[in-house]
Amino acid sequence: MENAPIGVLLVNLGTPDSPKTPDVRKYLREFLLDGRVIDVPAPFRFALVNGIIAPFRSPKSAAEYKKLWTDRGSPLLYHGVDVAEKLQHSLDEYSKKETDKTKREKYIVRLAMRYQSPALPDVLKELQEMNCKKIIVIPMFPQYASASTGSVLERVMQLVSKWQLIPEVSFVDAYPTDEKMIKAFALQGQELLSKHDYDHYVFSYHGLPQRQLKKASSYCKIGTCCNSYNATNRLCYRAQCYETSRHLAKELGITEKDYTVCFQSRLGSDPWITPYTDDTIKEMYEKGYRKLIVFVPSFVADCLETTVEVAETYHEDFLELGGERWDMVDSLNSHPLWIESLEDMVIQRS
Repeated sequence: MENAPIGVLLVNLGTPDSPKTPDVRKYLREFLLDGRVIDVPAPFRFALVNGIIAPFRSPKSAAEYKKLWTDRGSPLLYHGVDVAEKLQHSLDEYSKKETDKTKREKYIVRLAMRYQSPALPDVLKELQEMNCKKIIVIPMFPQYASASTGSVLERVMQLVSKWQLIPEVSFVDAYPTDEKMIKAFALQGQELLSKHDYDHYVFSYHGLPQRQLKKASSYCKIGTCCNSYNATNRLCYRAQCYETSRHLAKELGITEKDYTVCFQSRLGSDPWITPYTDDTIKEMYEKGYRKLIVFVPSFVADCLETTVEVAETYHEDFLELGGERWDMVDSLNSHPLWIESLEDMVIQRS
């Protein structure tokens, strides 16, 4: 008798259905109305998003999405589709190696988005209808944050808890130091590093409001607790980013003085975790650095924040100051080692 399948659910943040303003507005509303993303009282969040952010930010964001949109659509989506297909193939090949067919696992890999399409409820329903005996959920965020991974895990639990028959569900909460992932990031930079000499390395991560770190742990001191990574701060977003950076620096063969960690994409006037990437750009120039290579290790697929914000906007800002090079390294996208990393996560939890 054939074993019931194991569902593998890859979940990324989401993307508009098109770069048109109405679709972008729809996406922003769904995204920003999540109480884990904008963690303020619901009435204020509703008024802020529907009265200010969505109406006024949508046209600008739509123009930015148009810059990165391709014949395949949004890079975040099509890179995710590529990863899911390649992971499915890898797991199929892995299963074939088991000579005892009664022990041979069947995997069903699916991609979902926390917001918009492919919708998380629809994809989970598909796995439910396939009678998966187990579902392995892998959020596409190496570093845990309540606003990203936390939101995914909460939503999956909400949906699955309503099923009559609830299968075993295994969550991957964070993997900031995954060896193959780190190596894949480093290898992505090798082409640029082989062609050019750089004064300094920049590791830019998506930012978060400081209050979200403080709410997550009373241990968090916004800076002083990130110098080491341990069981106490294992899920502190900022500590994870610094630990990823230390591992990536080691893989690249550089020392602490050769790189700077910073945080981008802040929204609103509340304090976010520092240093900010836009401030770091000015600081790098003032220190005499003119040729910078930039890694974006919180993004496993290129998207608006990498292709437009880092590779275009920050690039222009640095050159306007008088900088000579600002080269962003492509994200992991569907790098073979990244697929291997995901395969390892699945097999370890099967």
